[in-house]
Amino acid sequence: MNHPQTILTGDRPTGQLHLGHYVGSLRQRVALQHNHQQFILIADLQGLTDNGSNPQKSATISSKSWPIIWPSASTPRLTTICLQSALPALAELSALYMNIVTVARVERNPTVKNEIAQKGFARSLPVGFLAYPISRAADITAFKAELVPVGDDQLPMIEQTNEIVHKMNSLTGEPVLRHCKALLSEVSRLPGVDGNAKMSKSLGNTLTLSATEEEIHHAVSAMYTDPTHLRVSDPGHVEGNVVFTYLDAFHSDKVRVAEMKAHYQRGGLGDRQCKNELETCLQTLLAPIRERRATLFRIKGCCWSCCARAANAPTTSHSRRCMR
Repeated sequence: MNHPQTILTGDRPTGQLHLGHYVGSLRQRVALQHNHQQFILIADLQGLTDNGSNPQKSATISSKSWPIIWPSASTPRLTTICLQSALPALAELSALYMNIVTVARVERNPTVKNEIAQKGFARSLPVGFLAYPISRAADITAFKAELVPVGDDQLPMIEQTNEIVHKMNSLTGEPVLRHCKALLSEVSRLPGVDGNAKMSKSLGNTLTLSATEEEIHHAVSAMYTDPTHLRVSDPGHVEGNVVFTYLDAFHSDKVRVAEMKAHYQRGGLGDRQCKNELETCLQTLLAPIRERRATLFRIKGCCWSCCARAANAPTTSHSRRCMR
C-alpha cells in the first residue's frame, strides 16, 4: 500500500464488540486511518436481517456502538463513521444487485451456509438474511472501497462482491464499479474462550471490549487450556490451547511468549501462571478502551451529532455517485 487507498469496514450493531472483532478488524483500523481514507459503517439495516422480530435490538445497540468503536478502533477526525440507514443509496444499490445474483449462488456462499446452520434457520430463513452478501457488496462498491479488512471467514463475501462488480461492469460496458481486496489481519480468527473454533456472540463465548476487570478475570480463569496437563510438572501442549493462542495475539513480548511455550511443553509451568500473564495483557489492553467509552457516554448527544454529520458529505456523496 504505497498510495492512499479507500477502505471500508463496519460492524453489525447486534451485540457488543469483542476481542474477535478487535484482532480481526478493529486493530487494523487504528494503523490504517493515518494514511488512507477510511469509512466505518454501522450496519444497522443488516442487523435487522436476523432480528426482524426485535427491531429495537438493532436500534438500541446502534446508539451504544459509537462509544465502543471510537475508543477501540478509530479517531473521529481521521475516520468517517456512518450509519447505514442514513444512506438510502445503499439500499437502492442492494435492490439493483439482487436482479443479477441468483438464489442458488447466494446459497453456495460458505459464510452464509455456516451462519444459517449456526443460527438454526430452516424454513424460517429471512430473505434479508439470505441476501446479506448482496447488501455487503452494495456497501463496498458504493464507497468504491479498494481494501476491506476482514477475518478469513468473510473471504467468500469479498469473492461474491467482486463477482457482482465484474457482472455489472460487463453489463454496462465500462468499469463503473471497482474491484476490492480483502485485508487479513495477522490473527484472522480468534477462538472462543471455551475453545470453540470461533469467538461468536451467538455462542456466548466472547470477551467484550467493555468487559470490567472482574469479567476479564473470570473469563481468563475459565479459559480452555490443555486437558492432559493435570500437574504443573506435566509436559503440556500449546496447540489448541486457548491461553497460548491469546498470548500470541495480544502479548507485546513475543520472546517472552516463546519462552513460556518452551517451558510449558517441557513441564514445570502451570496453567494458572500462564493465565495470570494473559490477564495482565488483557487488563492493560481493555482499560483505556473502557475509560474512553465511559467518557463518551457522559457527553450527551456527542455520538449522534457525529452520526448526523456523517449522513452528509462525504459519505452521502460517495454512495449517490455510485448510483448515478
